[in-house]
Amino acid sequence: MSFQPRLMATGIGSMPFTDPDKAVAIALSNLPQAPMWPQLPKISLKEQMEIQYSEGIPRAVIDSDKERMYLDTSGDYSEEFGAFYEKYVVAMDPDEGTGDCSEMAITDEFSKGIFALERKLQQSSEKLPCVKVQTTGPCSFALTITDENKRAIYYNEEFRDIIVKAMAMKCRWQIQKFAPFAENVICFIDEPILSAFGSSTYVSVKREDIVAQLSEVVDAIHAENALAGIHCCGSTEWSIPIDAGVDIVNFDAFEYGDTIAMYPDEVKGHLDCGGALAWGVVPTSPAIREQTLDSLITHLEKAIDNLNSQGIDRAQIIRQALITPSCGTGSLPPQDAVKVFEMTGRVSAEMKGKYMISD
Repeated sequence: MSFQPRLMATGIGSMPFTDPDKAVAIALSNLPQAPMWPQLPKISLKEQMEIQYSEGIPRAVIDSDKERMYLDTSGDYSEEFGAFYEKYVVAMDPDEGTGDCSEMAITDEFSKGIFALERKLQQSSEKLPCVKVQTTGPCSFALTITDENKRAIYYNEEFRDIIVKAMAMKCRWQIQKFAPFAENVICFIDEPILSAFGSSTYVSVKREDIVAQLSEVVDAIHAENALAGIHCCGSTEWSIPIDAGVDIVNFDAFEYGDTIAMYPDEVKGHLDCGGALAWGVVPTSPAIREQTLDSLITHLEKAIDNLNSQGIDRAQIIRQALITPSCGTGSLPPQDAVKVFEMTGRVSAEMKGKYMISD
């Protein structure tokens, strides 16, 4: 799908607030063309990154006392798996599926932000250019969540397949919820663990498996005519998401801005096919306190220069660029998070003015 965001601003999900309406207001005021629903982990354990997407997954156990979730692989789970796959086929079969993914809905108990944004958008009769939603990626989910013996569930192939399919359905459910309010829905697959790919910790994780798992989720997003993005907040092998077919590659352009230029052929192919880059130039660390609009613009232009020097047309880079924070703000003090969103909006506006782009 061809996408020319032309320096549009959007956000990464998490925010450090407990008032969902306040969080939505901050997103809408600073990211007016592409707001996202806020993930609010300070509200409860159920809003944390993986747990938030656990509803409907067989054998998911939330241990509130130990503040963790695990998947119970003991005993016979064939009946529970059979019930899950039946729901999956009814919804997702490419020929006869209903497309109704409500069996994998995220409820208000696990996300206040989804419903706060929905309520706000219902008050307007005008469609936004974009709304952004997000789902924890299957690799990050499966390599972070363990079984009852504290072994990463990724290494259990049966459960890993369930997770991939559950995340695919959750993407489609979110897209369906917000499609009435926007010309385009962007769905990010949040895969922070990809930055560790190739390390000794995950030496047995195969590249082709990661690409296949991401591709399955990307295909689900595309089935809803939505845009698929991937967010990784560290340095990674950027050819992986490109090979998986994503429309948008989101990277930390503040700390790792040069890494995208290490894959010039893949990035050029991605852009030539209509894909976009989301430049996470606004830091989501204490470094935000020292940043000014000018310093961030200078930082971004330097990263763009570096990619341009690899033979990629600057005008194309600009046309197919989004501006984002480098990561979520959920762990920041609230005042720092507010500055992150304000600066994201301001960088977008300043760059649009510089390159004579109108909304």
